[in-house]
Amino acid sequence: MTSIKHVVVVIQENHTFDDHFGAYCTAPAGSNPSCTDGPACCEAMPQTDPGGHAPVVLTDATMSAYDPPHDSGCESAEMDGGKMDAYATASGCGSPQNVAKADPAVIKPYWDLASKGALADRYFQPIVGQSSANDMYFARASYVFADNSAAPAGAVGMTCDVESAPKQFSGSTIGDLLTAAGVPWAFYADGYAAMQAAGGQCPPKPSDCAFALPFYPCAFDPSDVPFEYYASTRDAPATMKDLSAFDAALDGGGLPAVSFVKAIGYKSEHPGHGTTLSAGVTFVTDLVQHVEQSRYSGSTLVLVTYDEGGGYFDHVTPPPPSPVDGKPYGTRVPLLVVGPFARANTVSHVVMEHSSIVRFIEWNFLGGATGQLKERDAVVANLGSLLDPAATGTAVPQ
Repeated sequence: MTSIKHVVVVIQENHTFDDHFGAYCTAPAGSNPSCTDGPACCEAMPQTDPGGHAPVVLTDATMSAYDPPHDSGCESAEMDGGKMDAYATASGCGSPQNVAKADPAVIKPYWDLASKGALADRYFQPIVGQSSANDMYFARASYVFADNSAAPAGAVGMTCDVESAPKQFSGSTIGDLLTAAGVPWAFYADGYAAMQAAGGQCPPKPSDCAFALPFYPCAFDPSDVPFEYYASTRDAPATMKDLSAFDAALDGGGLPAVSFVKAIGYKSEHPGHGTTLSAGVTFVTDLVQHVEQSRYSGSTLVLVTYDEGGGYFDHVTPPPPSPVDGKPYGTRVPLLVVGPFARANTVSHVVMEHSSIVRFIEWNFLGGATGQLKERDAVVANLGSLLDPAATGTAVPQ
């Protein structure tokens, strides 16, 4: 439908818009600016949360040492009916450490990407709760299960998944639609090849992973890959690949139309377990640079987002529950749009979520027909407010 021939969706973990971009934006909190030109047109993180707690600075040291509670019960309690006032005080969940903002010295490369590209400041995690439940919206655009309550039965790496009940699900994903239409796609996961080679055991942990055991975040986690929950795509060689295959495609050719990319846990920015913020920033910026230096630089749109907010404070009240599945939205998370198709130095205020990416993929690669999964992809906004119609050739709907 457009000049965008390739889209790369990078999925990082567990940060809100405020903790990553609240110090980049300069408009007063609550001012709801209508302009779209750069950081003066998005709201700064407030000086304190509604309870008067000033944000702690999220450094490599502070982030690696503490993982905020972020199951659906805690996130609901912290949001407190949209008042967003209990992140520091909610019983059994709250802590002053949940009110945090990233160290500008570490996070600045993301701010640089935002100034060159586009940033969404009303992009929400699609459901209250933990990562796996939110990841499913990248594949299904709808609710499948709550929190991290399920792991993909029979998938590579299940031997090392110790926190969730193994399950399989039926139904179509965006991957199934792309395959049926002959549109090449793949999910590239860091650590996947090492997990395959371990033959049902846990592979040795990488030397630069600080966690003491060879489990997450030092190993590939199949529950981070929504397509692993479905028999049609689980460990399918054509679509489930190691991250090294993504690098090889950029260098040697063969990049599919649609790529999902997942860092290994200690490079995903997931707090706690010794994971550092800088490792995630480096992972993403290196990937973006590799795309920009490849033969695909002029035809590729890179989207960088986060599965969920991770229990960190955000001051903007989420929208009402989706009319499609009735599930409540969680906090805002960042969405960065990078590459020649982005509206440069733009901030979009259009309400979006992970299903918006599914809608865009349908529209751009599957003949302009959206809502093909008949879930939230039928009702959410598309990505057009972030894209330059002069570059895309055909304007993408908002």
